[in-house]
Amino acid sequence: MQTLEKNFEFELPVGYVDEKGINNKKRLMRLATKDDEIIPLKDPRVHENPSYLSIIILARVDIRLGSLEMINTRIIENLDKKDLEYLIKMYNRINDNDMNRKKIFNLK
Repeated sequence: MQTLEKNFEFELPVGYVDEKGINNKKRLMRLATKDDEIIPLKDPRVHENPSYLSIIILARVDIRLGSLEMINTRIIENLDKKDLEYLIKMYNRINDNDMNRKKIFNLK
């Protein structure tokens, strides 16, 4: 029986520079659960700006960024545009890239 991979490690194109000046590029993302996609829908930030849904979801499924083990929406918000686009593509690839996820992330 084949086991399903649940965590995926990859490297961001640009990386996140933390408060110590360290550029964190290595990323560990886990498979999303239904709660990762449903619970953020109740967040007031999503009601104000539906595009914020992707920020919250990415913060929920990211396990580690370089030496940072606590990933939050502020970190995702401060990523370079290339890194954010890359994360969205990785999320879609890891989570089967179905049509519902394309809608969540407003991709064409």
